[in-house]
Amino acid sequence: MDILKKITETKAGEVFRQKGEVTVEQLKMSRLFNRPCNSLKSSLLDLESSGIIAEFKQRSPSAGAINVVNKVEKVTMDYVNAGAAGLSVLTDSEYFGGSLDNLRKARKTNPDIPLLRKDFIIDQYQVYESKASGADVILLIAACLTKEKAELFAKEAKSLGMEVIMEIHDSEELCMLNDFIDIVGINNRNLKSFKVDIDTSVKLSGQISDKYVKISESGLSSPQDIKYLKKYGFRGFLIGENFMRSSDPGLSCKLFIEKL
Repeated sequence: MDILKKITETKAGEVFRQKGEVTVEQLKMSRLFNRPCNSLKSSLLDLESSGIIAEFKQRSPSAGAINVVNKVEKVTMDYVNAGAAGLSVLTDSEYFGGSLDNLRKARKTNPDIPLLRKDFIIDQYQVYESKASGADVILLIAACLTKEKAELFAKEAKSLGMEVIMEIHDSEELCMLNDFIDIVGINNRNLKSFKVDIDTSVKLSGQISDKYVKISESGLSSPQDIKYLKKYGFRGFLIGENFMRSSDPGLSCKLFIEKL
């Protein structure tokens, strides 16, 4: 069984249990549910933007433990002060050591910056859960969804005021794009083999309509990578592991952005 299939099967069980504990109606009563969202798209299109979407990520299936010491409040606040255009917080617990509580803490600490919930969204329930936990943006992974579900989830997220990133890995997944998508994220990591190649972004960039903002994800380790990808129309760059491996992720982010 490949890792993506294993993760989504685990996620299905988690969502089933969560639905039994908190209903959609209860999620809608959350104090965060009706807050206006911050726009990641606008932030990335700002000519003064660093383009960096800085991620709080404590571990992963491929890398194991990355940084289990630093707290989400400090790291995300330092990212904002460093000049990040947006924040991303992993909320998958089983494989990435994340939590919705981390997302809520990042929201409380940083009310005015776009915040992405990074997870494997396979059920419409998670769209409501994301809004109720303070997310401005959700990630839909093409490899996890049917075309019909991707459009349903994206449409629902937009109706709640959130923005949507559709993550793709190859040209076959381009068919998953729809009118409710704001941003297309090209993941340079193959989620089946976990091998990374940033030229994946370059190869796919020309096949994506200019109506979508393009971001590159995974394997971005130097300012030179960012400058290289900007030539191909990328406006956003999601970086987590490179910063989180440092004892001071915020400082690492600051020094990175200063070199851009």
